[in-house]
Amino acid sequence: MDPTIDYYNLNAENFIESTQNVDMHHAQDRFLQLLDENASILDFGCGSGRDTRYFLDKGYRVTATDGSAELCRWASDFTGIEVKELLFGELDEIDIYDGIWACSSILHLPKNELLLVIRKMCDALKSTGVIYTSFKYGDFEGERNGRYFTDFREDTFRKFMKGIPKLTIEDQWITGDVRPGRGDERWLNLILRK
Repeated sequence: MDPTIDYYNLNAENFIESTQNVDMHHAQDRFLQLLDENASILDFGCGSGRDTRYFLDKGYRVTATDGSAELCRWASDFTGIEVKELLFGELDEIDIYDGIWACSSILHLPKNELLLVIRKMCDALKSTGVIYTSFKYGDFEGERNGRYFTDFREDTFRKFMKGIPKLTIEDQWITGDVRPGRGDERWLNLILRK
């Protein structure tokens, strides 16, 4: 089994309590302003369902997935839509979504897997579609607190993206962690355009 998936299955309730009500509207709205009304969004690794619910409330068509069966169950209850259990590498759709939201999710992949998954995300996007994703800011790659993490800085992500020429970095910004008591942690936020 995957230790990261195990972590979320075992800690689903605590994870949801710490993430479901944090205010992400700045990043959410920055992403939504790039999409047309009624656009189709994939919430890829939706966790608590917080962002899915926000997008649904704004009138977007949302497909939500997560690799953790427990998080899928909780997020389905919270959002009112069925959240599909799906590992990142299992994404196989082509030309379906206007936007893909991968908030603090694909950072759990090692770089070699991450490259393949971002390519799959690109394939799943319609032409000129956008991806929002975020990574912890730094140079670490490996297991931390029971989960696998790949961190990036602006320069290391730019270098990494050379392996995916179909996508360009349209926007990037750094934020603090929005969860209480975590303000010293920094995040690299990215908008990628097909």
